[in-house]
Amino acid sequence: MMDNTTRPRTVHDQLVALATVAAKIHAEVEAGKLKSPKQTAEQLQFLQSNLETLSAKMEIFQREHGNMLALVEIGQIINSSLELDEVLRIVMDNIVRLTKAERGFLMLRNEQGKMTARIARNWEMESINSSEKNVSRSVVQRVINTGESVVTTNAQEDQRFVGQESIVAFNLRSILCVPLKVKNDLIGVIYADNRIRAGIFAETEKELLEAFANQAAIAIDNARLFSSLKGTLEEVTALKNLMDNVFASIASGVITADIQDKITLANRAAETILGSSTQDIIGSQLNEALASVSSELGPRLTEVRKTDKPIVDLEISHNLPKRGNVDWRLNLSPLKDANQKTQGVAIVLDDLTERKKLEAQRRLFERMVSPAVIEQLDPNGLQLGGRRTEITVLFADIRGFTAYSEHLAPEKLVNILNQYLAAMADAVLAQEGTVDKFMGDAIMAWFNAPIPQPDHTLRAVKTALAIRESIENLYKKLSNDSHLAFGVGIHFGDAVLGLIGTEKRLEYTAISDTVNTAKRLQENSATNQIIISRDAYDRVKDRVLAKPLPEMSMKGKSKLMQVFEVVGLK
Repeated sequence: MMDNTTRPRTVHDQLVALATVAAKIHAEVEAGKLKSPKQTAEQLQFLQSNLETLSAKMEIFQREHGNMLALVEIGQIINSSLELDEVLRIVMDNIVRLTKAERGFLMLRNEQGKMTARIARNWEMESINSSEKNVSRSVVQRVINTGESVVTTNAQEDQRFVGQESIVAFNLRSILCVPLKVKNDLIGVIYADNRIRAGIFAETEKELLEAFANQAAIAIDNARLFSSLKGTLEEVTALKNLMDNVFASIASGVITADIQDKITLANRAAETILGSSTQDIIGSQLNEALASVSSELGPRLTEVRKTDKPIVDLEISHNLPKRGNVDWRLNLSPLKDANQKTQGVAIVLDDLTERKKLEAQRRLFERMVSPAVIEQLDPNGLQLGGRRTEITVLFADIRGFTAYSEHLAPEKLVNILNQYLAAMADAVLAQEGTVDKFMGDAIMAWFNAPIPQPDHTLRAVKTALAIRESIENLYKKLSNDSHLAFGVGIHFGDAVLGLIGTEKRLEYTAISDTVNTAKRLQENSATNQIIISRDAYDRVKDRVLAKPLPEMSMKGKSKLMQVFEVVGLK
């Protein structure tokens, strides 16, 4: 029989020794050489005792081996995901399974440094509702303060926690709590308990949970870093998307190029202005993408690089193959990085083509209508119809034009006519009147609308006198055979002013008998004569020199009209 001093230490050695003893007994039995019953009994007792010891060790070994395998498996599982919530759930479910706890809690420090429960699971691998999230604050605080694990087989009788309210109130028994550390920095705790059974946790479970906590802490820290990085990436992505949207929404074309003049960026507006896709623009050279203006742009780009200063409001009119004649405005600036080092050039491009057309159209419109009138018109509020108001109407025409046109080429005729009509229109606009229309060799205008003019009748008279003076000045430039006479009629009264026509073709005009009367006065005026009605004369007689004329019969009028010839101003 072997004593304790010679007993093998390892499980393997014990197995070899037991096998030797058993073989010896078996050989003696086979040979019929059994020793005394007492010796045989001692050998059998030794064999039984060692078998029991070996069995216990084997059980411990198997449990430790199983725990090691579980740790390896859990390590693989928790490191298979970088989503923090998923990692926390996996960690907690495996803790409850390994320790055979009733409940498990994982607490982490929040941004304010307080320990809060991030996840709570039960033995059925279900989330615990808020009413069941009662833990021993004393045990948790002890682990936080010391940074060391706490295990108690029965918290109700543990002298370390006698009288603690949470333990008594929640009837807590078996408790196991270990720290979660990353590089000696405590980031949280793992807490497991059983409120029914005592003695659930022992030193083995504590060591197992500590080993697991080391893996879990690293996995949680990695998940946190990933979550933070993911949040930062989402913010950067959102900011980039915002900048892309803003960049794409800018009405001006924006083009950037590096120091080799290779285009690195172009927005949607640049694509429209250049008439090329961004795929064709980006990567090409500036002189290729802007070929139609390269001769004018090249020296300016050189200047920007040399002086490192911007050039603004550079306007270039040119022909673009895909669009025809266009007008561009360019702003050239050095493109700098965060360290203010020039990395290339930025070009802001505005297409002024349509604006130039509109400006030309407005200038043309202003030659027909007083700019003051234009300012009163709201394009978004135009409606058919009009309003009644008092106005002074002026008609003027060129005399002898029909006979004159018979002997003249059309081109020259138009040129001469335009000079006379321009003289009349300029006189109207100078007095802020409104040119209603040109009717062949005649012009119609009115005053006091849409802007009120208290002296509107006097303005009409001044306009007529200015027409006389302008035509006299034309005589000095034109040949004698192009000297044409004029006649003017002026009348005061009510009229309806507004938009006449359809939504597709509108005309801002005045309609009333006042207009017709002024027209009849003009038709009855003599060569180079300005005549006004009695109604108009009464409004300006203190400022105008005029002489009465015989009463006139007007077409469409049943009564004779009293009229006056304007001679000048007093």
